[in-house]
Amino acid sequence: MSDHVGMDSVRIRPLTPDDLPGAERASAVTFLEADRLSRRWDEPEPEPPDAAASRRWIDTIGYLLSVDPGGCWVAEDSGTIVGFAISQNRGRVWYLATYGVLPGQQGKGIGRRLMDAALAHADGRPGLFSATTHPAATRRYRLAGFTLHPQMRMVGRVDRSTLPAISGLRQGRPEDLEWMDQLDVRLRGAGHGPDHLHMLEGLRLVVSDASGRRGYVYIDHDRDRPALLAAADIATAETLLWEALASTRDQTLVNCITTANHWAVDVGLAARLDLAQEGYLALRGMAEPTPYLASGHYL
Repeated sequence: MSDHVGMDSVRIRPLTPDDLPGAERASAVTFLEADRLSRRWDEPEPEPPDAAASRRWIDTIGYLLSVDPGGCWVAEDSGTIVGFAISQNRGRVWYLATYGVLPGQQGKGIGRRLMDAALAHADGRPGLFSATTHPAATRRYRLAGFTLHPQMRMVGRVDRSTLPAISGLRQGRPEDLEWMDQLDVRLRGAGHGPDHLHMLEGLRLVVSDASGRRGYVYIDHDRDRPALLAAADIATAETLLWEALASTRDQTLVNCITTANHWAVDVGLAARLDLAQEGYLALRGMAEPTPYLASGHYL
C-alpha cells in the first residue's frame, strides 16, 4: 500500500524499527489519557508506564514488526509519531494488537486512515481485537463490520482460603505448541503460531494435556495475572484459571472476559475478586471464542 497524504501534514506509512521509541511514547500518552477518562471513582489515579513497561512494549511491537511488517503502520506529523495501528495476520485470522492516536490529534481522520491501512492488510480475513469504549473509535469499528461484545474484568487480591486443590497440570514445553495451535484453530479459527514461542520466552506456561481435556494458560508473573487462556472444555478452563490465581502474590487482574465466558466470572467471584465492565471484544466473521480469555497484544 502506498503512503496516504491528506489535506494536513500527517502521513500514514509503514512502521520501521527506528520508529519504535516514538511509537511507544505515543502509546503511553494515548492510553494514559484514555485511562484517566475512564477511571472509576474508587480506582487510583493512572500513572505513566515505568521504564520496564516501556521496554516490554517496544520488545513486543518489535517482535510483531519482525513477523508481519505489512500490518504495522504509523501516522507521522513533521517527524513525530502521532498515531499507530499494529495488526497481524496469523493463518486465516487477522488481529489488531494495538491502535491509537494522540489526544491532541484525534477527530482529524487520522484514526480512520490508520484503521483503513490495517484492515487492508487483513485482506478479508475474519478478525478480532480488544477495544476501548472511546465513542469515535467504537463507531469506526462498527462501521468496519465488527460486532462489539462487552467485556468484563475481575480485579483484587485472591482470598487464599478459597483456592481448591489442583491436579492434572504441568509446566508447558515447546513440544506442546503444536497441539496448542490446533486448539487455537478450534476456538478462534487460527493458531497463534510464532506468538506462542515469543510468549514462552517471558511468561510461565501451564498446560493440561489429558486426552479430551487439553488446555493452556500463560501466567505473567511480572504483572501478577493470567495473560492468555484456552481450553477444550469449561472444567479444564476453570482449573487453569485457578492455577493462575494461585500463582499471584498481590493484586491481580483477569480481563477480556466476554459473556460467553461466564465460567471465568464464577471463578473470579469465588476467589473474592471484584467484577467490573471493560471495553469490548471486537469480532468480524467469527464467533466468541470459548472457553477462552484473550491476550491484549496477541488475542
